[in-house]
Amino acid sequence: MIDKLVEQIESRFAELSQQMSDPSVIGDRDRYADVGRQYRALEPAHQLAEEYRRAADDAAGARELLSEDGDDPELRELLEASQRRLEELEDEIRLAMVEPDPNDDKNVIVEIRAGTGGEEAGLFAGDLYRMLTRYAERRGFKTEPLSISDGAYTFEIRGNGAYSVFKYEGGTHRVQRVPETESQGRIHTSTATVAVLPEAEEVEVSIDPNDLQIDVYRSSGPGGQSVNTTDSAVRITHKPTGLVVSMQDEKSQLQNRDKAMRVLRARLYEQEVAAQQAELSAERRAQVGTGERSEKIRTYNFPQDRVTDHRVKLTKNNLEAVLGGELDDFTAALQAEEKRRKLEAGALVES
Repeated sequence: MIDKLVEQIESRFAELSQQMSDPSVIGDRDRYADVGRQYRALEPAHQLAEEYRRAADDAAGARELLSEDGDDPELRELLEASQRRLEELEDEIRLAMVEPDPNDDKNVIVEIRAGTGGEEAGLFAGDLYRMLTRYAERRGFKTEPLSISDGAYTFEIRGNGAYSVFKYEGGTHRVQRVPETESQGRIHTSTATVAVLPEAEEVEVSIDPNDLQIDVYRSSGPGGQSVNTTDSAVRITHKPTGLVVSMQDEKSQLQNRDKAMRVLRARLYEQEVAAQQAELSAERRAQVGTGERSEKIRTYNFPQDRVTDHRVKLTKNNLEAVLGGELDDFTAALQAEEKRRKLEAGALVES
């Protein structure tokens, strides 16, 4: 089984390498970009396949020499080390060939909402917004606010592979700390929900203009006073699903409408994907957690200076650093767990 997989990796990588230097491919920008993505995605598995070949050759050579001189301790040690490495490489190659999420390369739209806990929940939502935007910046992604208000934050994260990093943040985040307004020093528990939506292109989500009700009105600030003298705020209602998206942060009605449509497309795409997944077997839906907002995925405990991700049972201290955007350890653990579960479900890439 593993030898056949190694052969498939080598054959496919050679084919992609040839296409990367083919003038007809180079002259087609879209095709060249697609081949380049496949090449880069397969490269780690190909490197492991090359190492597997070397370890197999070492083992075969040591085995042949031992048949002539079975008392050579160095040869026996080489054979045992090569066999151990071959066993490790089998797992590593299979993990490298786990079928990726088709949305992994997409940009994402993130929606953070205050949950239970009143004013403290709103403050925590702001903490999560800063944490995720700082993490995005550290990873080299670009962020764009779409709609920002107290306790509610909608923003976009752009860059290749954004969804593969931030999809694990979707769910209910819980904080345990003493609020600044608490005079008795009692610890309060509050929550905030995070929805991570892969951004959908127009070709992926077909929206009939007749299904939209678009209302325009004047933007309002704190206390309800108007902050604009023109009807620049936009509210779009998708009548078949009842989804409503409002935008008022921009001074231009066209800009607010564009942002609202981007969020609406992402929400409709998420609904469509969720409906498709619901029809699949439990094995094919293997993933880290459910991503549902009702699921408490992570707890931020201020008194004990620790953050615990309940999906992978990972706890890290230095809570301030985590809220400052140092989420790499959590992302790596969740990615590894997702691969392991998909591997158990047999979701290997077809070469």
